[in-house]
Amino acid sequence: MLPQEVIAHKRDGGRLPAEEIRTLVEGLTSGAITEGQVAAFAMAVFFRGLDNDERVALTLAMRDSGRVLEWDLPGPVVDKHSTGGVGDNVSLMLAPALAACGAYVPMISGRGLGHTGGTLDKFDAIPGYATQPDADTFARVVREIGCAIIGQTADIAPADRRFYGIRDVTGTVESIDLITASILSKKLAAGLDALILDVKSGSGAFMASLEDARALAHALVEVANGAGCPTRALITDMHEPLATAAGNALEMANAARFLRGDVIDSRLYDVTVALGGDLLDQAGLAAGPEAGADQMRQVFASGAAAERFERMVAALGGPTDFLDDFEAHLAGAPEIADATADATGFVAAIDTRALGLAVVELGGGRRRASDTIDPAVGLEGLIGLGASVEPDTPLARIHAAGPEALRRAEARIRAAYTIADAPPDERPLVIERIS
Repeated sequence: MLPQEVIAHKRDGGRLPAEEIRTLVEGLTSGAITEGQVAAFAMAVFFRGLDNDERVALTLAMRDSGRVLEWDLPGPVVDKHSTGGVGDNVSLMLAPALAACGAYVPMISGRGLGHTGGTLDKFDAIPGYATQPDADTFARVVREIGCAIIGQTADIAPADRRFYGIRDVTGTVESIDLITASILSKKLAAGLDALILDVKSGSGAFMASLEDARALAHALVEVANGAGCPTRALITDMHEPLATAAGNALEMANAARFLRGDVIDSRLYDVTVALGGDLLDQAGLAAGPEAGADQMRQVFASGAAAERFERMVAALGGPTDFLDDFEAHLAGAPEIADATADATGFVAAIDTRALGLAVVELGGGRRRASDTIDPAVGLEGLIGLGASVEPDTPLARIHAAGPEALRRAEARIRAAYTIADAPPDERPLVIERIS
């Protein structure tokens, strides 16, 4: 069929066979299909939707548009994907901990966009760390150390890059069908034996409502399993920042303290352990999620996860003593001051998205993909829901490039915190498991 016939078929509510989807994606990759046709197809999917078989076919066609990694390793190859949030630096601890438990983690990560941070931007804060190594180096580090966290290369799912760029300017980014294919085409190209998904819900998540988060989680799990990759999802709470830091060097410092055992944020620890436990169970390295969680706790307590992290950083060009002297290696901001409460009571609600946007305004995130990031700026010491405050209690410590940026961030932070006479009801951190 001609591309316009495939588009019309979906526009009219038809079900697309896998071969038609494959042909369309091949044209998308080669450039044989115009941007207008791609936009029309995206809009047709946005309004008409895809069933699970169509989602699987689109995901596999986009995965196969480029290189699909193959591994010959003495253990299972696993990975994790998060739908994004504020203070979400889980990957920094999760990958080395999984490696210390016997898994191999070729983690291909992305950069931040909008109010959420990106794992790759956090590693860019480490001097010398190569987030875009050559393929041989990537494979060697995974084989020898058990984990490597890098960015997407040009030959991984190239169809997704072109498709996303067009979706971004045509109002079709929010389609769950297209989000699912975009996320999974890149993850499945890594040649995984198992995948865990961290789908966020709450004021700092892209899917703010539990209903939307649940719909996305089900779509991702069903398509990934349909494509042959054993996958589960945990829906986790993002009504407050996960770590007490937000900003690239600050989140890296937070992770270093976690791995060293100096200071460990409890919510961050619990989510990391839960995700790792489920993934070790799926990969056959643990007899159930709780047994896997116990293994995660052990490698954090013993320092085995920290050792893997430091070896990975050194192997990818970073300092050999990063964990020993991380404060000397990470950039610092010239202006530092606290944003303080102006009332007495309890933190009843947090506009977590607003905190993420405060980091963006400081220069620590992107409004557009082409924006340059200042790794030193951001927030730390973020207090959480239920905390007791009075006037002048610090809500967060701001790290800024200048006094005007600091002043604007201070106003944003105060506006993001709601202080009331009573603390809010407790929410579960792990809301739901979907498999």
